[in-house]
Amino acid sequence: MLHINGAVIVEGKYDKSRLKNIVDCPVIVTNVFGIFSDSETAKLIRAYAESGVIVILTDSDLAGFKIRGHIKGLVPEDRIRNAYVPDVYGKERRKATPSAEGKLGVEGLSDDIIISALKACLGADDVAVGAESRRITKMDLYEDGFSGGLNSSLKRQRLIQRLNLPQRLPPNSLVEALNSIVSYDEYKALAEEINALPKD
Repeated sequence: MLHINGAVIVEGKYDKSRLKNIVDCPVIVTNVFGIFSDSETAKLIRAYAESGVIVILTDSDLAGFKIRGHIKGLVPEDRIRNAYVPDVYGKERRKATPSAEGKLGVEGLSDDIIISALKACLGADDVAVGAESRRITKMDLYEDGFSGGLNSSLKRQRLIQRLNLPQRLPPNSLVEALNSIVSYDEYKALAEEINALPKD
C-alpha cells in the first residue's frame, strides 16, 4: 500500500473504490465534470495542497485531460503530481458497452498499472516511510469537544475554518482531512487553542 503525503484525485466513486487497497491517503472524487462548479471540492483540494501533494489520476481519455487541466489551475504547480495511465482498450465489467473512446478508466485497470503510474509521478518526499505517527480518530474529536457535546458544532466549525476546510465537511471526512494536513500534536495544539476561546 502506498502511503502518500497528500491526496489522490479521481473522476468517480468507482475509481475511488478501486484505490482503497492501493493507497493510504484521502481520495477525492471530482464527479467527472462536477469539479468545474463544485467550490467545496475545490476548497478541499486546495487545503490538501497546503500540506502535501495532489496526485491527479484521471482516465486517459479527453474528459480526463480536461479535468486534469482544471485541477492544475486550482493549486500551485509544485504541489501537483500527474499520474498518467496508459491507453488500455476494453470495457469495465459493470458497463454494457465500452466508453466513447473505447478505453478503460481507472476503475478498470489492474493494480500493477495503477501502482506503476503512481510511483512514476511521486518523489521521495511524497511518500511516507518509516514509523507511523499517532493518527487522529473520531474518539479524539469527541474527547476534545468537537463532537457529541455542548458547543461541539461551534468548536468543529472553528477548527474547520482555522484549517481552511469546506464548511460542510462530514465528520468522517474531517478525520481523514486532519490526518492528511496536520500531525497529531498540531491537532492537539489547535484543540487546546479552540477550547480556550469564548463559547459564543
